[in-house]
Amino acid sequence: MAESQTNIRTLFAKAKQLQKQLESLESSSQVYQENLQTAISTLEECRKLAGKVSLFSPNETADDISSGDLQYLSIDYILGDLVPRTKSTDRKPLLRVSQVAYERYLSLIDTYDLLSKNDKKLYERYQDSRDTFSLLPSSDMSIRRETKIARFQEEKDLKQKLQYLSQNPLALQNDDSALRALYLAELSLYTHQTFHALDLIAQELKLIALAPPNPLPDPAALEQDYRARTGQASVPYSTRLDPPISQLLRNGNAGPILSKDGKPLKPFTLLDSRQRLRDGVFREGHNLPTMTIDEYLAEEKRRGGMIEGGGEQSGMPKEVDEDDLQAADMETMKAREWDEFKENNPKGSGNTLNRG
Repeated sequence: MAESQTNIRTLFAKAKQLQKQLESLESSSQVYQENLQTAISTLEECRKLAGKVSLFSPNETADDISSGDLQYLSIDYILGDLVPRTKSTDRKPLLRVSQVAYERYLSLIDTYDLLSKNDKKLYERYQDSRDTFSLLPSSDMSIRRETKIARFQEEKDLKQKLQYLSQNPLALQNDDSALRALYLAELSLYTHQTFHALDLIAQELKLIALAPPNPLPDPAALEQDYRARTGQASVPYSTRLDPPISQLLRNGNAGPILSKDGKPLKPFTLLDSRQRLRDGVFREGHNLPTMTIDEYLAEEKRRGGMIEGGGEQSGMPKEVDEDDLQAADMETMKAREWDEFKENNPKGSGNTLNRG
């Protein structure tokens, strides 16, 4: 048993040291991922060894655990914290493993009655709604804001308490009560952060469920598959629309068109004259215009695509004949009515929504 305790102590200290080293490394670097996997495997080995020697038992209370063994209650918490940092294209399995590790940690802490009153209520709520758990269930913004402030202040107090208790490492080696208070404060902080992590995991799993089931294939892979199906995998890729003559020759376009008996051996196109074939050799690679701009405008005018001389379709106001008194009176009355309307409805009078 003493040898097992030594092994657990050594493994746990190694994992904690690797976890601390990760804070100074870039998460995208190879060294970070290597240290991360080493820390995870070390914690897994430490957890298996703790279960093998029955380090924790449901028949015990927190007072029955020695002060030095209290730190091993956080093995599953650290596992849950490290696993999602693994670089992977499939996040869902990592989140599930982390979620299970956090659940083991809360179950163990609850077994020893180390959950506070508020954490006990959160744990019960999490057990009722595992995949939809949220620290801010209310839709009232004021309640959500107060809850955020309260949890932030609680986490700040726990960190200050932990920092105060760990100020004198030499005293902790000789004072068992101070060491016990340090580990209990550390567990309280871990429990607080566990519920926050479970909230984030539930949100991320919800987003993953809304994502497309299968990622879109790589366009390069699609192009390669198409070329493989059409027998062009061995031909160097090119963006030319017209294949080179060498490729045409390899594809069987060379050789005689007719057999000795006069039967066609391959499809061919009849041209009207040798001159047309000759003219097609030295020509532009694009279609040239077939008419000038003046010719195009004349054709559009003939087809009725251009409007001339004003009218209703041109959008030009119709001029009133001065000799037509009735039409002039109607235009005058219309102008007066418009002036009266502008006087009765000054500019901006209808905008009553944004006024103070």
